[in-house]
Amino acid sequence: MTGAMTGAAPEPIIRVRGLVTRFGAQTVHDNLDFDVWRGEILALVGGSGTGKSVLLRTILGLKRPEGGRIEIFGKDPETLSPRERRGLQRRWGVLFQNGALFSSLTVAQNIRAPFREHTNLSQKLVGDLIRVKLQLVGLPQEAGAKYPSELSGGMKKRAALARALALDPEILFLDEPTAGLDPIAAAAFDNLIRDLQRSLKLTVVMVTHDLDTLAAITDRIAVLLDKRIMVGTMRELMELPHPWIRDYFHGPRGRAAFGGQG
Repeated sequence: MTGAMTGAAPEPIIRVRGLVTRFGAQTVHDNLDFDVWRGEILALVGGSGTGKSVLLRTILGLKRPEGGRIEIFGKDPETLSPRERRGLQRRWGVLFQNGALFSSLTVAQNIRAPFREHTNLSQKLVGDLIRVKLQLVGLPQEAGAKYPSELSGGMKKRAALARALALDPEILFLDEPTAGLDPIAAAAFDNLIRDLQRSLKLTVVMVTHDLDTLAAITDRIAVLLDKRIMVGTMRELMELPHPWIRDYFHGPRGRAAFGGQG
C-alpha cells in the first residue's frame, strides 16, 4: 500500500465533481464524481466506448467538459490565467498511448523538449538531467542518441516515460502503458512504474485494459460503466454484481491474473 492508503485520511490531489462530457449528441460521461488520492496508483478501466482516454484528456485539459468541475492541487484549471495554467501543467507528466515520441528527434532531444518549453536551464544542466532521466527508467546512456525508430517497443515506452518525468512531476498520467508489449516486457514496465511511484512519491493515474497490471501495481480501480464511474479496491469491485464487472474480473483471464484474490 502507498502512504495515501494508510494512517490519516487520504488527501485528494485530483477532485472531479459532476463531470459531463459529450461528442455532439452523444453523452460519454454523465455526472462523474471521484477523487484521486495523493500517492496512490489509480487505474481507469471500462469496456470499449466508455471514454477512458476521453476522461484522461479531459482531466489534462485537452478536452473541455460540458459540465462539472475538475480540481487539481486544489485549483480549477479553467479559472487560471495561461501563465498559471502552464505552472500547473509543470506539476504533471504524461505518457501518451504508444509513447508519442517525436520521430524526427533523438531520445535525448525528446526528453529535452519539456525543459525547452518550461525552463531556462543551461544546456549543460539539461544534458546532465537527461542522463539522470535515462538512468531512472533503465535505459543505457547510448540510447539518448538513438531515434525512436531504432528502439524496441519496451525501450520506446521507457524513453517516453523519461520525457514524462523530465520536470520531476508530482502526478504521472499513463495511457495504456503496457499496450503492445510482450508479457515479460509488460511485467518489467509495471515493476518500473511501481518502483518509480514509491521512490519519487508519485501519484499515478493510468488508463489500462491489462489485468496483470491491475493485479500487480494498482491501489484502486475506477470502472467506467453506463456513463458513470465506480471506484474501489480490486477486492471491493470483485464483490459487485454488475454483469460487466463479473465478466471482467471473474472471467478466465481475470482469474489467471488475480489468483485467489476473488
